[in-house]
Amino acid sequence: MLSKPQRKYRPFPPVPLPDRRWPAQSLTRAPIWASTDLRDGNQALFEPMDLARKLRFFRLLCEIGFTEIEVGFPSASQVEFDFVRLLIEGGHIPEEVTIAVLTPARAPLIERTLAALQRAPRAIVHVYNATSQRFRETVFGMSGQQVIDMAVRAVEQVRRATDARPETRWQLEYSPETFSATELPFALRICDAVTQAWGASAGRCVILNLPATVEVASPNVYADQIEWMHRHLARRDAVVLSVHPHNDRGCAVAAAELAQMAGAERVEGCLFGNGERTGNVDLVTLALNLYTQGIDPGLDLSDINHVARTVEHCNQLPVHPRHPYAGDLVFTAFSGSHQDAIRKGMALQAAQPPDAPWDVPYLPIDPKDLGRNYDALVRINSQSGKGGIAFLLEQEHGLVLPRRLQVEFGSRVQREAEALGTEISAADLWNLFRDEYLQARSYLQLLEHRCEAHGSTDSPTQLAATLRIAGRVVPVHGEGNGPIAALVQALQWPLLVHSYEERAVGGGAAAQAATFIELSLAGSALSRFGVGLHANLLTSALQGFCSALDRVLQALPADQRQRWLQQSCATGHDSDIDRLASAS
Repeated sequence: MLSKPQRKYRPFPPVPLPDRRWPAQSLTRAPIWASTDLRDGNQALFEPMDLARKLRFFRLLCEIGFTEIEVGFPSASQVEFDFVRLLIEGGHIPEEVTIAVLTPARAPLIERTLAALQRAPRAIVHVYNATSQRFRETVFGMSGQQVIDMAVRAVEQVRRATDARPETRWQLEYSPETFSATELPFALRICDAVTQAWGASAGRCVILNLPATVEVASPNVYADQIEWMHRHLARRDAVVLSVHPHNDRGCAVAAAELAQMAGAERVEGCLFGNGERTGNVDLVTLALNLYTQGIDPGLDLSDINHVARTVEHCNQLPVHPRHPYAGDLVFTAFSGSHQDAIRKGMALQAAQPPDAPWDVPYLPIDPKDLGRNYDALVRINSQSGKGGIAFLLEQEHGLVLPRRLQVEFGSRVQREAEALGTEISAADLWNLFRDEYLQARSYLQLLEHRCEAHGSTDSPTQLAATLRIAGRVVPVHGEGNGPIAALVQALQWPLLVHSYEERAVGGGAAAQAATFIELSLAGSALSRFGVGLHANLLTSALQGFCSALDRVLQALPADQRQRWLQQSCATGHDSDIDRLASAS
């Protein structure tokens, strides 16, 4: 019980700002966005990203539209140093993008950091030291003036080194770490000392980043702190005022929004709020909050599934199914009353002119604006009186469906339930699932396959298979870094595999492998799941692929489907099955 605190806690004092102006302000434009995914976000992972994952994440951030990306902490490890060099030497930095790196205010680490940035076209050197009283006195054992001197010496070192390297366009960023717990007069002294040491002017701006390193008070207090600094800073016209809210109290999004009303021009954070402890502020939520108010966020989030899947791959962390805007279930209604309101709202919206404002109950944003569809808006589960689809399949058949497959199959069950006008039993549900995903298909069926995989990891997997395509037996042959890649190559179709999951069903001699594959044709928003279920994992994977592709074909318009089927029937190689059979 927390009926009374077990410890004595001291409330954070209010900011003396009786004439605060931010409550009367409204957000009218997007801030300068700065991603810290590759640095702060990477530090928070169970397993930090390797170079390949960091490069994939960097490319995603560039695609979305970030122009300032903090790419690492090069003095912290060789991997971090090597990644900065990879970006520069490999020519991976787009012309409009400026990379940033973080360094403590310590001379050897600054020197190492600047070495990583050699020949960078543009760079932000982000220097920090902790400034709160607890850190000054307890952690460092330093006076306030000594902490200021540390920051000034670091800035002067950066200035001398960068002035000697005019081939790079440099910018200084300074963070008084633990700003939100620092006395405002002291925070002002150290920030003004930094801008003076840098020689800040209108043409030589400093980014002053004021982090809620730990969120110690409510968002309105943070906004007061930002407005106080905004109104008292020397050389304000030479300062880009930035914020870096953490989420210890769960209020980082609100803190960032109020801070912008208070004068902040730049926001640092991570996609989906990854970061140390409870995370950095979530830039996806911030950007789409602006979008729902008619403000261009300046970030392209029109394919939110692609963004989420890439981040999940790179971070090896899931995006919560209830995450704002991006979660797999945020556009799904389970309640019958919600379903009714959404149906009616969608019908009214469809009758409006195309430029009519979006106004649908329970949906603050049109899912299609994020690359989502309407298939999952209404689903059947126990709350709506139709039974829990995923629960029954798991309990009765040991089949644990991926979340997005639950959404897809739920739409199919709903249509069946509406047609029958009754509840669907567990047996009926299984029959429906089997007919939809596991039985012989309409256009594509796997008849036979042979696979060769050499011991070397560099050797491709070779696959020969016999398919029934639109009633015609077609032998195909392909190679790739696995059987699925080999089958994609054999068909010579521009296919995108969005997700692949395999799970064991049952145990002992009766165990089977269940494979779930989601794919689409390149350039099409239409994707479908397929399922394979077989004692052999390879067979299960190939069956799942054919099931998914057949379901994609079924969903295509007839003329497009016919074109793809004709192309696939011309790709066979008659001798492949025999060759692999004799070789084995």
